[in-house]
Amino acid sequence: MEHWDLIVIGSGPAGRRGAIQAAKFKKSVLVIEQGRRVGGVSVHTGTIPSKTLRETVLNLSGWRERSFYGRAYRVKAQISAADLLVRLHKTLEHEVDVLEHQFTRNRVATVRGRARFAGPHQLEVTAEDGTTTSHAGERILIACGTKPFRPADVPFDGDTVLDSDEILDLPRLPRQLAVIGAGVIGIEYATIFSALDVQVTLIEPRATMLDFVDRELVGEFMHDLRDRGMALRFGSPVLRIERHGPADCTITLANGRSVHADMVLFAAGRMGATDQLDLARCGLTADHRGRLTVDKSSCQTAVPHIYAAGDVIGFPSLASTSMEQGRIAACHAFGTSAHPPPQFFPYGIYAVPEISLVGLTEEEVQAQGIAYECGIARLRETSRGHIMGLHAGFMKLVFAADSRRLLGVHIVGEGATELIHIGQAVLNLGGTLDYFVENTFNYPTLAEAYKIAALDAWNRLPRTGQATALAAE
Repeated sequence: MEHWDLIVIGSGPAGRRGAIQAAKFKKSVLVIEQGRRVGGVSVHTGTIPSKTLRETVLNLSGWRERSFYGRAYRVKAQISAADLLVRLHKTLEHEVDVLEHQFTRNRVATVRGRARFAGPHQLEVTAEDGTTTSHAGERILIACGTKPFRPADVPFDGDTVLDSDEILDLPRLPRQLAVIGAGVIGIEYATIFSALDVQVTLIEPRATMLDFVDRELVGEFMHDLRDRGMALRFGSPVLRIERHGPADCTITLANGRSVHADMVLFAAGRMGATDQLDLARCGLTADHRGRLTVDKSSCQTAVPHIYAAGDVIGFPSLASTSMEQGRIAACHAFGTSAHPPPQFFPYGIYAVPEISLVGLTEEEVQAQGIAYECGIARLRETSRGHIMGLHAGFMKLVFAADSRRLLGVHIVGEGATELIHIGQAVLNLGGTLDYFVENTFNYPTLAEAYKIAALDAWNRLPRTGQATALAAE
């Protein structure tokens, strides 16, 4: 049995960051990865593939140029499933190569196979050929990620009814796609296929979607979806999904409506990939969705030498936050103080258009009883927006009325996930409305929207004796 200072289960964002951090402490580290290559869900079936698919679709379809050249404009007239996968495979190969180099450079050992606990400190790894090796770890980090939720009554077949992993091995482009689940994953794929002019129906049993996003932002986003022809079927659960043959499905809803499609993507949630870890042997228990409970400040589980990080511990389930959790876990495990994550971190939803936010929503500000004001900027109001041909998208800034301090930034539209970082910096540094109105932004840029939105809020705030020259803006 080999002995290690740290054994990491999973090589996704949390696992690789935790492993490399421990290696920098001069600890011996083993990473166990059940996939054929390192990278985990993030590289092979989640973050990187879906975002690569999005970029490929926007480029080949000519989506970004249609406001200039018409809705019939295409970079490639006939786009096939194979066209979408070419760029995907090249990107994944690069990501894996970078990660393997990072592990080699930091002397992190890897082993491929399925891990399971044989005791509180022992893990057995079963390779594809059935051989088993045993490893002992002074400390263990569980970063196994998640897998799609697959109810027994959904007739998955990998061709007509697919989950969010299988959609990346797309056998063909559908003419009609039904997406069940209006969470982040479902919305991203629904809008990506809509950009390909696939007729998309988005089904969600709840009456709302993206409840953690500012409601005004969601309203703007839903208007955009309807405007381009996407059907939204909210507020009614799915009773059954029936396959009538290849490329022929019917989804029956509880309210009596039915949806016909030649392909169904079931994206109603994910499960922690802990079911085969034999957690009972190390003294841990997962919840009904396979997730583990940890101390959020240290990522330590109820078993002191075992840590968990990433999607397996639940919300927010972002690659960015997972990396920080892995770092924090490794630091705590080896008695090194880790700077805590910032109070506010950005969310990015890579739909078409993008959504990104940081800080408090207007609804959260109201619930806390804070006197506030909002400022709005339409991206089409910026010169850069005109140059890019943008006709939709907006930015919303929320400020405290008394201190003028920035409380939240909410953006929907092109470049939202990049633009958000300006607001993130101002927010976490305690900045105010004055930063935006007094500073100069590159011209022409979409970042000018910050000044437009700040001036919009300034015009609504009560005057406090400060200079009124801004009114001229």
